[in-house]
Amino acid sequence: MTTGTAFVATCDLAAQVRGRATPVARLDQTLRTGVGWVPANLALTCFGHLADDNVFGSVGDLRLLPDPATAVDLPADGPVPGTRLYLADQTGLDGSPWPGCPRGFLARALADLREIAGLEVNASFEHEFMLGGQAEAPPFSFQRLRGAEPFGADLVALLETAGLEPESWLPEYGDGQFEITLRPAPGMVAADRAVLLRELVRDLARRRGHPVTFVPLADPAGVGNGVHVHFSLREVGGGPVMFDAGAPGRLSSTAARFAAGILRHAGAVVAVTAPSVGSYLRLTPHRWSAGGVFLAERNREALLRIAPTVEIGGADPAGQLHLEYRAADATANPWLVLGILIRAGLAGLAGAEPARVWPETATEADLAEEPALPGSLPEALAALEADEVARGWFPHELLHTFLAVRRAELACVKGLPDHELCRRVADVY
Repeated sequence: MTTGTAFVATCDLAAQVRGRATPVARLDQTLRTGVGWVPANLALTCFGHLADDNVFGSVGDLRLLPDPATAVDLPADGPVPGTRLYLADQTGLDGSPWPGCPRGFLARALADLREIAGLEVNASFEHEFMLGGQAEAPPFSFQRLRGAEPFGADLVALLETAGLEPESWLPEYGDGQFEITLRPAPGMVAADRAVLLRELVRDLARRRGHPVTFVPLADPAGVGNGVHVHFSLREVGGGPVMFDAGAPGRLSSTAARFAAGILRHAGAVVAVTAPSVGSYLRLTPHRWSAGGVFLAERNREALLRIAPTVEIGGADPAGQLHLEYRAADATANPWLVLGILIRAGLAGLAGAEPARVWPETATEADLAEEPALPGSLPEALAALEADEVARGWFPHELLHTFLAVRRAELACVKGLPDHELCRRVADVY
């Protein structure tokens, strides 16, 4: 790009992408020194107002320092000009890390995973969303896929050009529901791609005249939209460490202990991965979201699912085996989601007991004694506050503001019936 603007952005606690545009003519300077930002912006709710109970007030200044590796070019489209989008770290005026930065939270977790455990994580965020402006068509059908054209083909082409490596694009089960999956990538890249994916989908949908929402649940009686986080562990500079052919679920001791930490701190983790006032209408049994706090082979009611491996043509399962975390949605910040899963997993690696692996044949009666997920956002926030270990994973500025934002959002929808609550959240996401 030689003319126009570039947008330098962060993803905030309400999973909203916010930032500032700068002329392309000033881009070299912007890449060196960033653009101005304000600490109190971290306290913006999804409904667009500042949470009253925040620690920043009107003072302080930051920089949004763009990461050149995240640059995505959106081409001109008719009367809509092209632009370049960068994701940025929030830093002090001297470039030092700011404790409230969600991207910095993930960076520190990834660094500790390498230094403490000698491990790296590969991940992929699998997104579901509702696309409006189409005729009714059956779930999973070619009819629905073609009915969404040219949006679908344009989206896949845009993601490929942007380097996000799409793997599949499919019509899903719910009315107007679609799913897009991306190729697994190193942890920070995977989370960055999740942030970018949502904005690219929304931007293209606006340009094609389609209403779109990633809301966890658009209708209390309908089908929900999840963000399933697939992840695997590897030795730093080495190979995969999750596969053990002789272990339950073929899950190695390392992987089973990592999973145990996520299960042990599930209440705190879910508060971050499903942080919306509407998230808990979706997280109920029999919705294929997450029906309980357990680890299981290929069970879509499990909080952690051992994903299947393919051995057609002699494919090696060792490099494929991974876990799928199923209690996230697109109201959550991807940097915080992957960061807290790593923090909980590290806590599990420090313990001695691996998680129990329930076989695919386990019945609902077998699983009846497994713990339930928090039943509401207030219950999840209380679990986060009560978990002394989990609280220690967060800088004070980040944790205090996260709780303040969530509680301010709760106050905004207090007393609304479920269908109206779903509509309010759908309008935002």
